[in-house]
Amino acid sequence: MTVSSHDKVLKQIKGKPAKVSRYEKYNVPKKRTCGKVKKKCRRCGRSTAHIDKYGLDLCRTCFKEIATNIGFKKFN
Repeated sequence: MTVSSHDKVLKQIKGKPAKVSRYEKYNVPKKRTCGKVKKKCRRCGRSTAHIDKYGLDLCRTCFKEIATNIGFKKFN
């Protein structure tokens, strides 16, 4: 069964408690406390290419757009 969201499957099997408990045990994504997915860009929400240095919390594309406004200079 291919499904984009685990919520759709839970709606389909809500009448069968044994299947629901087994599905939740193995297939529902768990809450993350650390790692790559936890750090997101505060401007656009992207989790890849994250710049955490100096407390920026921006992705590289957002940083490139606003770097001059926040005081960074480009050196050649």
